[in-house]
Amino acid sequence: MIVGLDVADDAAVYRISPDLAIVVTLDFFTPIVDDPYAYGAIAAANALSDIYAMGARPIMALNIAAVPKKLPMHITAEIMRGGAEKAREAGIPVAGGHTIQDDEPKYGLVVVGAMHPDRLTRKGGARAGDQIILSKALGAGVIATGLKRDLATEAEIAAATASMMQLNAAAADLAQRYSATAVTDVTGFSLLGHACEMASQGKVGFAFDFSALPWLPGAERLAADFIFPGGAFDNQRYFSPHTRFDTGLHDWQQVLCFSPETSGGLLMTVPPQNVSSLLKTAAAQGVSLWHIGEVIAEPGLHIRNRSL
Repeated sequence: MIVGLDVADDAAVYRISPDLAIVVTLDFFTPIVDDPYAYGAIAAANALSDIYAMGARPIMALNIAAVPKKLPMHITAEIMRGGAEKAREAGIPVAGGHTIQDDEPKYGLVVVGAMHPDRLTRKGGARAGDQIILSKALGAGVIATGLKRDLATEAEIAAATASMMQLNAAAADLAQRYSATAVTDVTGFSLLGHACEMASQGKVGFAFDFSALPWLPGAERLAADFIFPGGAFDNQRYFSPHTRFDTGLHDWQQVLCFSPETSGGLLMTVPPQNVSSLLKTAAAQGVSLWHIGEVIAEPGLHIRNRSL
């Protein structure tokens, strides 16, 4: 066992031979959008991200689902279809799974991946001077809350849904190509929560520039009205002791940095000499990447009120 319960990471890793390791993860959640097909696709993309974050390639998946007894069969079928088609986009089959009855729908995947053990990327490993890169815009949790309260526009919901459905495969390939020193995916613990895990494991600090953070359309508008999921305040309470904000950032801007994400992007640290080439290659390939900060020697997180 290379990666297990000793240090929290995105997936379990078991070495079978000197040049082969198996990577296994499981993720599922309740509906985040109204469209059942999109919900299934988002849940599948989210589960696959753990495999990509570890530097592995997915090879197969299994469904895991809880279905209300009164849920129409065609809705369940659409959820499963969304997951299966997203898995097919990733180049893998959904080879079975398990379903139970429950009062609230839940869906996700067990995903199995394979990799050379030497290509493993973990949460720890960031070094002072490395640059911080993010592969998806933030704010999905805020938009989802706006959807539940009928406060988000159709265009904002569509943009957030498309982002959450997007695979992190291309970003993961670039992380490997440009020697990322640490990688994780941004989900329920928020940008700052997952960054705190990375910084702690690497015994370094992360400094973000607020103006460089990318936001989904509508996220800042809703946040300014304090439209947040409850998890944002849980994350703030837990991670704020390790976080320092520059003066001039509003309360809503600070909470926004703690807002949970669903099927968010990869957060990676890259040697400074590789950043320019990485961003140029990403742009040429049509892959969205943002340079949002740097790794510092001082422990903890620092959110600066300036540009990079």
